[in-house]
Amino acid sequence: MSKSLRKKKRLGSFKFMSVLFSTTLSLFIVGLFGVIVIQAKTLTSIIRENIEVQVFLNKNITEADRAKIGKMLESQDYVLQKEDGAQLSYISADEAAKSFLEDTGEDFSKFLDDNPLRDSYVISIDEAFQTSEKMENIVGDIQKMDGVFEVTYMNDLVESINKNLLKVSIVLGAFILILVVTVIILINNTIRLALFSQRFLIRSMQLVGATRGFIRKPFLNRSFFFGSLAGILSSALLYGLIEYTKANIDGFALLQNNQLILMLFGGLIVLGAVLSFFSTLRAVNKYLNMSLDELY
Repeated sequence: MSKSLRKKKRLGSFKFMSVLFSTTLSLFIVGLFGVIVIQAKTLTSIIRENIEVQVFLNKNITEADRAKIGKMLESQDYVLQKEDGAQLSYISADEAAKSFLEDTGEDFSKFLDDNPLRDSYVISIDEAFQTSEKMENIVGDIQKMDGVFEVTYMNDLVESINKNLLKVSIVLGAFILILVVTVIILINNTIRLALFSQRFLIRSMQLVGATRGFIRKPFLNRSFFFGSLAGILSSALLYGLIEYTKANIDGFALLQNNQLILMLFGGLIVLGAVLSFFSTLRAVNKYLNMSLDELY
């Protein structure tokens, strides 16, 4: 086999293990932070589902009017919808009195002839409508319904959640930006250092007449493969960590969002492949454009 053929065979075959390790570690850190963000989003959704509006009905309202109000509420866009239907529940005055007795231990029927509590509906509000302005509009619309006595909700809780979520979103966004930039720089520098040992081989191939595309192809193919492999390995590590945590921490499984986790794994594979590909392309082009003196 001629010297030229041996060089062709070696072209692009530099040591990728350090690149694979660094890329896998970088993607694992990105993925770990992504899992934290997904968990935080799921936890936020659970908290928001507990934001409820209580609709108190008029005294002595007829069964037909009560059912009519329930159907009107159930059909509204702002009522949270789940697989089992709209999140709306009816509490009669007797049930409210029983609950009051269990919570406080005080039986007001001993000194009151009439039950002062009212029939009511409790509705969970969809997350998209949980702003102070929209909540006020919802309360106003319900209040206009015939047979409705009063509408209440925890206004302070809604405002507090929205303010805190804004602060958390800004902090998380800043961390994500810093992390992504750091990972890009790390992967780029790792690949550039790995290619440093191949700079004279690249020059030799140029001298024997190889085109730029011919020289770049094996490097790019290997970098794309190892970048994808790094994404797969980091996803596997994250999956193992998630399963271990689920098995050892009670309630952790409730914060799981399988669809978002799968999207995260797919994103890590694509991110690893794309970053490795373009970092290699940039590094190879750099050495292709260098003079012999600059290579030394």
